[in-house]
Amino acid sequence: MLSTDATLWPMIAHAALVFFLYWLLSRQRFEAVQAGSAEAGHFRESREEPPESRAVHNNLKNQFELPVLFYAVCLVLYVSTADNGGTVALAWVFVLSRYAHSYVHLTSNRLRYRRPLFMAGFFAVMAMWVWLAVWLALN
Repeated sequence: MLSTDATLWPMIAHAALVFFLYWLLSRQRFEAVQAGSAEAGHFRESREEPPESRAVHNNLKNQFELPVLFYAVCLVLYVSTADNGGTVALAWVFVLSRYAHSYVHLTSNRLRYRRPLFMAGFFAVMAMWVWLAVWLALN
């Protein structure tokens, strides 16, 4: 049987991605202000994001949409001890797909590559929820 602690590592890895994106967004916003293409006041309220940081800002927002379901299912799997090697593997598929999705989003931003990466993560999280429902129904 797999240690349930293994379920926590994909969540930590995703949190690391989010922290990196916040750092990158802050750096790009700072550089935009320094270059004169944005004013610091733009960031007080939700105004249009400067072009230099728009992709990072949008990608960061993506990390709080589908990942909410990811964190929820990981935590429920963990506390209910319904996690196993399969759910941990699915969690890693999700996290790796988020890293790859972020890379594409922040570089070429080609939907041709982004969409399949998003869908891989989507199906991984959906499979985790299906497993949880099956496990709860049988126990």
